[in-house]
Amino acid sequence: MHTDFERCLRAVQSKDARFDGWFYTAVRTTRIYCRPSCPVVPPKPENMTFYPSAAAAQQAGYRACKRCRPDASPGSPQWDERADLVARAMRLIADGIVDREGVPGLAARLGYSTRQVERQLLAELGAGPLALARAQRAQTARLLIETSELPMADVAFAAGFASIRTFNETVREVFALAPSELRRRARPGAGAALPGMLALRLPFRQPLCPDNLFGHLAATAVPGVEEWRDGAYRRTLGLPYGHGIVALSPRPGHIDCRLSLTDLRDLAGAIARCRRLLDLDADPEAVDGLLGEDPVLAPLVGKAPGRRVPRTVDADEFAVRAVLGQQVSTAAARTHAGRLVAAHGERIDDPAGGLTRLFPPAAALAGLDPEALAMPRTRRATLTGLIGALAGGDVQLGVGTDRERARAQLAALPGVGPWTVECIAMRALGDPDAFTPTDLGLRRAAAHLGLPATPAALVRHSARWRPWRAYAVQYLWATDDHPINHLPTD
Repeated sequence: MHTDFERCLRAVQSKDARFDGWFYTAVRTTRIYCRPSCPVVPPKPENMTFYPSAAAAQQAGYRACKRCRPDASPGSPQWDERADLVARAMRLIADGIVDREGVPGLAARLGYSTRQVERQLLAELGAGPLALARAQRAQTARLLIETSELPMADVAFAAGFASIRTFNETVREVFALAPSELRRRARPGAGAALPGMLALRLPFRQPLCPDNLFGHLAATAVPGVEEWRDGAYRRTLGLPYGHGIVALSPRPGHIDCRLSLTDLRDLAGAIARCRRLLDLDADPEAVDGLLGEDPVLAPLVGKAPGRRVPRTVDADEFAVRAVLGQQVSTAAARTHAGRLVAAHGERIDDPAGGLTRLFPPAAALAGLDPEALAMPRTRRATLTGLIGALAGGDVQLGVGTDRERARAQLAALPGVGPWTVECIAMRALGDPDAFTPTDLGLRRAAAHLGLPATPAALVRHSARWRPWRAYAVQYLWATDDHPINHLPTD
């Protein structure tokens, strides 16, 4: 979008927040870059330059505006919508791969050479993987500076900087303030709510309907791993350097996020996982605009606009849970998952609530005794087959995964049918066009609304909803009076 000067100019002059994260406005006279919705008086058009990423603006010598904080705007919805190399790379960079494994590690996960990855990112975003990761480190540092009392040396290394000198130089260059000045300028009350806890605000594009989003997560919560407590969805997180506990609460204009981490180097990755879980980088205007053109869906969209797709913090975890949930009720699926966690999940302490364990990774489940599972023999075989494929790398479901390749890998496993594949694609892989025409709840909603009753006919009708069929599923499911569709009342 940044190449369409007139369209960007209109967005800036109207202060349209829908375009925050799509592009960034750099002002040549002040050497500052802003988000489109910046509240200050727009500069003269001849002084504006538009960039596709904050990293590109920083690399060109611009510093972040202190009013609109463009480095903290919602991420571009393109990285969730698209499935190409650049989108996959951006999802991996957000997850911290460059900081942990370097650019060669990023390229290896994508299946391309380092040179190809760098060339494509530069061509589309105006910045290579190192510059993009640097911009993310700067934002992570700002969060730690403003929301914790950590010494600056600890902030520097937790944010991923190799030295305190590089940390200081980057913060001054990006924000035009020293780290200590940033901390002094932080809003009153921005500190952590409890010792060792970080209090953050996760932005999103309006509108957002929290009902099905938090309702689904709470209704399907695995005992010990997830819970709804005091108006917040809480869960444990298995992370690259340690583990964490997060509490997420819907608020007007943002999601309140309370994070407790055993290793602060996991902060950027934990935030990225929380954003994916709640689908916070979605573009509801685009989704609802298209779905609202269907006369059947229009009343549902008008009644509760901004529905998101409840996703996951760990794709392998969700794949296991999807198989456990085959042909059983929500309550039964929770019971099966809870038993698995109690037997194989790592124990943790949760002073603020009732969480007790991490969901076990595939490697920890590889020695699972199928006879210990209270489910039909065929589903036991399906579960152990999936676990073996995940542990052995035959099925790969990470954030940078090629979605169609993952679908093919899953479909090749015995007992993993189209319903399971599409559920995993929708919630674990983040495919906005995933569709489950054989789902019982979907077919019941379709019949109630006068949509085609058979899966084949429903697929044909759904062509008009593309590429947002996963969101159409959320609107259709919401016609049923099921706990997944209601925000818990505590």
